[in-house]
Amino acid sequence: MDDRGGSFVAVRRISQGIERGNQCHSTSAEVVAGSAAWIGRGLSCVCAQRRESDARPSFDLTPAQEESLQRLQSRIDVAYESSILEHQEALRALWHAAFPEEELGGLISEQWKEMGWQGKDPSTDFRGGGFISLENLLFFARNFPKSFQDLLRKREGDRSLWEYPFAVAGVNITFMLIQMLDLEAVKPRTFVGATFLKFLSGCDEIYPPSNGKRAAA
Repeated sequence: MDDRGGSFVAVRRISQGIERGNQCHSTSAEVVAGSAAWIGRGLSCVCAQRRESDARPSFDLTPAQEESLQRLQSRIDVAYESSILEHQEALRALWHAAFPEEELGGLISEQWKEMGWQGKDPSTDFRGGGFISLENLLFFARNFPKSFQDLLRKREGDRSLWEYPFAVAGVNITFMLIQMLDLEAVKPRTFVGATFLKFLSGCDEIYPPSNGKRAAA
């Protein structure tokens, strides 16, 4: 809490990254303090800062883990495109899962702000997380509806003067998990990332991936 009564939040400044194109992605982080107003304006952007001195171990992958990682990376690379019908349908499905009793006026509507998007066009908030962040929000809404509704409507805990935008926070969680688990590297360089891939390949054996084609970015 600052002198003016404004709450403070912890913001992760990310270091140690890998290069994909012209962007720098990362896994390690240091915590800094920032005002809630600042993080609210910049919630859909996580800054990455590379340090060459940070060395990371490399973990060898089994063929199954490598296949699982490549399949997941292909999904991570899919950007949200408002012109793709599959993406439009997924966005509509998210609305109906969140507000089943309220009719959606359109994919561009002031109604989206009720869910915690920054403006009337939610497609502009997917830049950091891509289509997979929408899939994750939809999975959450369909498989854990009570928890989803509790967080969306902020039913638990004390209400605060400043509150996070729910939907944009969900996109950021996907983005941060991609960085923390080192999912854009050729092979994991952290124990956490390697453990996740072991878990992921195990899930693929139980739930084989669909053969359906996914729209390209």
